[in-house]
Amino acid sequence: MSTATNAPAAAPKHTNRLAQEKSPYLLQHAHNPVDWFPWGDEAFAKAKAADKPIFLSIGYSTCHWCHVMERESFEDEKIAAYLKEHFISIKVDREERPDVDKIYMGFVQATTGGGGWPLNVFLTPDLKPFYGGTYWPPEAKHDRPGLPEVLARIVELWKTRRADIAGSADELTAKLRSMSGHEAHNAFPAGERELHGAGQSFLHEYDPQNGGFGGAPKFPRPSQPLLLLRFAHRFGEKDALEAVLHTCDAMAAGGIHDQLGGGFARYSVDEHWLVPHFEKMLYDQAQLVQLYIDAHLAGGHARHAEVARDILRYVMRDMTHAGGGFFSAEDADSEGKEGKFYCWTHDELSKLLTVEEFNVATRRFGITKAGNFTDHSDPHPLPGQNVLSIVHTVEGEADLALLASAVAKMSAARARRVRPHRDDKVLASWNGMMLGAFARGFAVLHDEEFKEAAERNVAFIQANLWDAATKTLYHRWRDGHRDSVQLLDSYANLLAGVVDLYEATVDPRHLGFAVALTESMVARFYDPEAGGFWQTVADAPHLLLRNKEDYDGAEPGGNSVAALALLKLAAICDRKDWRTAAEKTIRLFAQRLHQMPQAVPHLMLALDFSVQEPRRVALVGDWTCGSTASLLRAAHGTFQPNKVVLGNHGPVDAFTKGLPENEEFTQAFCCTGSACRPPTRDRKIVAAFLAEK
Repeated sequence: MSTATNAPAAAPKHTNRLAQEKSPYLLQHAHNPVDWFPWGDEAFAKAKAADKPIFLSIGYSTCHWCHVMERESFEDEKIAAYLKEHFISIKVDREERPDVDKIYMGFVQATTGGGGWPLNVFLTPDLKPFYGGTYWPPEAKHDRPGLPEVLARIVELWKTRRADIAGSADELTAKLRSMSGHEAHNAFPAGERELHGAGQSFLHEYDPQNGGFGGAPKFPRPSQPLLLLRFAHRFGEKDALEAVLHTCDAMAAGGIHDQLGGGFARYSVDEHWLVPHFEKMLYDQAQLVQLYIDAHLAGGHARHAEVARDILRYVMRDMTHAGGGFFSAEDADSEGKEGKFYCWTHDELSKLLTVEEFNVATRRFGITKAGNFTDHSDPHPLPGQNVLSIVHTVEGEADLALLASAVAKMSAARARRVRPHRDDKVLASWNGMMLGAFARGFAVLHDEEFKEAAERNVAFIQANLWDAATKTLYHRWRDGHRDSVQLLDSYANLLAGVVDLYEATVDPRHLGFAVALTESMVARFYDPEAGGFWQTVADAPHLLLRNKEDYDGAEPGGNSVAALALLKLAAICDRKDWRTAAEKTIRLFAQRLHQMPQAVPHLMLALDFSVQEPRRVALVGDWTCGSTASLLRAAHGTFQPNKVVLGNHGPVDAFTKGLPENEEFTQAFCCTGSACRPPTRDRKIVAAFLAEK
């Protein structure tokens, strides 16, 4: 009797509207029994017609607890039926719609004191929130109510206390709107006073034993150490420099750093950087490249440059679309278990490696029989799991050769495992961050493949997310389709990345694109009266309010990124209107900068840039010739965060365009404002100019 081996997969029992979406997160929920709607007209009309509350659930495709809640509750037939009877259920990908997420996350944080994902909020049919939380289990436990209990309570209140709900929703919405406002008449920050205070405050949070800032869980949050590098440079604070270098070393040695495949996980659950939350986000890779490059320039250690290369090569290998776009994330889970792809057991390695390789590898990576990672998955947790971290230094030619052989075997064995899910959508905002990282990787590390990756990415974004005719940048592309969403974060981060690429190449085509992006960003998002930039365009549909982002979290806020990019571009193009927009943005958040610098470390970078005329290295000549490339290396080889590098072609300032050009070779003019030193071809003179205090 034969058995069929290639039988077609059984059709899913349930399919809902999310099957028509492009978001990997929404598609993960397309076969839930829950009658999900995407965010949009159909859902809102249905809620009003049926007079039902909205159950809004927000997450993202690589979110571990989102997966848990889906398995426990959204795949449960009874819970799904109850939701369908009493609610209009909407799923949102927070990465596709950070504008929606920001509004309702702000509500949950204001009413509960905490937040996170999955984010679950109950709304009236006119989108006003009245109750919310994060993860709810299927049954009450650990002081958390069960989801069925929460749903039943909301249904009871909707039936018996509708007027109270409506009044509360109106009151809470008014409070949210008031929280989104800022004082428009602040004095401009004094500058060095705020910068010195912020540096001291950040340094006070430094963990001298383990590196990093604060306790567990530990997030890299690169804007904070980047500011400390500038603090050390401006004020001669060597302790701040050492704190950042130690932090970079500790992270690179920890389990948060993928010791085999490269790249970094999102955060460490402990204070030692050992056990990560294993998901990898593109925005972390981009910001960490910038941090390790600056650490390399400020500290002079090649090991930090190697970490930056490691991240860039990981992104090129595992996170890049064939056309040049960068994917969004890799999951923490594979085969339903967090970290399974990354962890190793003592017995597994003893079978894979020779005795000599095994002895070197276990010493290097701290492998034990007991393991260092506890798998909490049900019903069969994996025993003895080890997260790889660098525990001991390996020296000597023989041991180094054994370690290299062991790593090669481990990498090959890991490549045969089931990989975590990859979120393959391309976001303009995160691509802008990564573009800047590749541009600076080329400028400082001199690897042509990094330049090629950056150039291909710009071409991909221009072809798929940029409408040149209307100067419109869209937020998300996936599977041949872009969305219709416009966000400040997309414009600001892409602008910052394109400016980095221009400074790395002085290619006037990139400067022209930066100018077009800036003109559109200012026209669509800038508030000329109060200052600052709105997160969304004025006519964005179905949004309860417009926010001006005033927080630099795992990702820097759009206002912070826009302010710094505008200051740089204003200096390159001599656009006083753009500098004014940046300064009014900084002024709008002056109280934030003064009272709570930890909330806006990236905006502190903009303030640091704004307090003095930037040093200017103008490369006058043919931007494609070899002498230009040589001088570019000098211009980018010194730690000097408050500088701009420009050529004399394209929409640069009139002064630079008027500098005398030699027909045979490129010359560097080292300038501050309109005062320039004699032109030079000597790389050492350029480097010395940038190194001056």
